[in-house]
Amino acid sequence: MRKTLAIAMSLVCLALLTSARLPVQAPVPLPKPAEASEAPASGDVPKPEQKPESGSEKKPETRSDVPAEPQPAAPDTATPTPEDKPAAPAEKQGPKLPSQQTLEEQHLTIAPESEADHSECVKELQSLGVVFQDISRIDDGNGCGIDKPIKVSEVLPGIKLKPDAVFRCPVALALARWMKETVIPAARVAAADQGAITTVNQASSYICRLRNSAETGKVSEHARGNAVDIASFSFEKGEDIAVKPRREDSTLIGAFQRTVSAAGCLYFTTVLDPESDAAHETHFHLDVLERKGGYRYCH
Repeated sequence: MRKTLAIAMSLVCLALLTSARLPVQAPVPLPKPAEASEAPASGDVPKPEQKPESGSEKKPETRSDVPAEPQPAAPDTATPTPEDKPAAPAEKQGPKLPSQQTLEEQHLTIAPESEADHSECVKELQSLGVVFQDISRIDDGNGCGIDKPIKVSEVLPGIKLKPDAVFRCPVALALARWMKETVIPAARVAAADQGAITTVNQASSYICRLRNSAETGKVSEHARGNAVDIASFSFEKGEDIAVKPRREDSTLIGAFQRTVSAAGCLYFTTVLDPESDAAHETHFHLDVLERKGGYRYCH
């Protein structure tokens, strides 16, 4: 009985399930109160504000009670005028080289001479027959001068020195020896038909100046009484033998000049002839400048 009832109930439930249908439209959930209040009506949708143009954007207001942070100053890009430019500091210059100095800037002094050396030199001049006289000390300032000068009128007996020359005794001694031992013997060979030498013509002896009469540079040995310039030789007859460029001169006179020029370095420490430079094209420069190690310069 119970079985029959259970079966009947199962059939009834199966029939009910077969006849059941789903609803045509699912129910729409109602909106939450909060969401409904946030959604604006379609006609009240606000339009976005227009973005301000570049440069017109308002700066945020600053609070008066908060100090503003210091801003770095904008660099000055304007080109400064010549008046605005600071003056350049004067460059420090070192001491001038001797070649850049005037005679006044060199602060030279007159070299003292030993009395004993001077006396010995004078005795040798007298033994050679040089005609001279002692003169007073020369001091022309700026180191120009001679401590113990002499004035020579005859370089050897019978051979005039024209005009009279003023220099130190060692110059006169070297000149006399050079004439006696080299110039006179060479002239007897090269100019035998002209007779003996009567005059040595000098172009310069003592004079206060720089080398080659320049405005700046080293002092001339003439300013110290150490030099003499020989321009020509006069003979008993015939023409003078002038000192001039003779390197290519193949005559006896050319040989004479080259011989006495080369031999001059045996007596003087400096010999400059017409072949040395343009400043000496018309004379021999002869001086007795003392150099370290006995060095001599001859050209």
